[in-house]
Amino acid sequence: MKLKDKVCVVTGGAMGIGEGIVNVFIKNGAKVIILDYNEEVMNKTIQRHQNNGATIEGYTVDVRDNEMVKSIINKIGEKYGEINVLVNNAGTVRLVPFLETTIEDRDIQFDINMKGVWQVTHASVPFMKEGSAIVNLSSVTGPIVSDPGMATYALTKAAIQGFTKGLAADLINKKIRANAIMPGYIRTPLVDVVAVESAPEDPESVVKGIAAGIPMGRLGHIDEVGELAAFLASDESSYITGQSIVIDGGSTMPETGGSVGVE
Repeated sequence: MKLKDKVCVVTGGAMGIGEGIVNVFIKNGAKVIILDYNEEVMNKTIQRHQNNGATIEGYTVDVRDNEMVKSIINKIGEKYGEINVLVNNAGTVRLVPFLETTIEDRDIQFDINMKGVWQVTHASVPFMKEGSAIVNLSSVTGPIVSDPGMATYALTKAAIQGFTKGLAADLINKKIRANAIMPGYIRTPLVDVVAVESAPEDPESVVKGIAAGIPMGRLGHIDEVGELAAFLASDESSYITGQSIVIDGGSTMPETGGSVGVE
């Protein structure tokens, strides 16, 4: 129960990696507030946890809307008196070759992946006290690797790594820590959608193809990212700040690009 009674705000917590983070936070005793754009999915996630006795609520928020963000964060801060943990997980990706990328493609990724993180953090920090923690979701895409069609997304996720380090430096005298998580391939609904679109007759073959290139031979589980987030949010990581931690099953490890470790 490393997060017992801590007030934890998780953006994009309704599904995917965000849902995994919420699952683990609740398991560790946190009071969770989800901020998500998808009200229907968010309510299902909340109901599932409330049925099991968890303290959890949610607000429908577009992180691109700064006034909406400030209003909701102020409401949370006033209700609970403080925010102990902020997880900036909300994000989006559009796979488009660079020269075919429209201004709309660019801006939706910039506005959610970068501006949204900045805005939620800027609104939340005044409610954070000594011992609080911020966890930002970056990616291995951008800081370490990339694929074709991901230049804009890679830019936003590399920016989160820089933001995390600068934020940690700004907040260290307040004894508030900031760290980032850099996931590789995690089995999320987005992966399943891509698999169906790529091979509707056999979607699982796409997933197996991805797994074949990962030294551990599988995709990560959303709750595995949640466990790392819980560690970084808790006092167990009290001497860690300004860092970006990779969780990718070793996919960025092989020097030659080979599939070491997969039989």
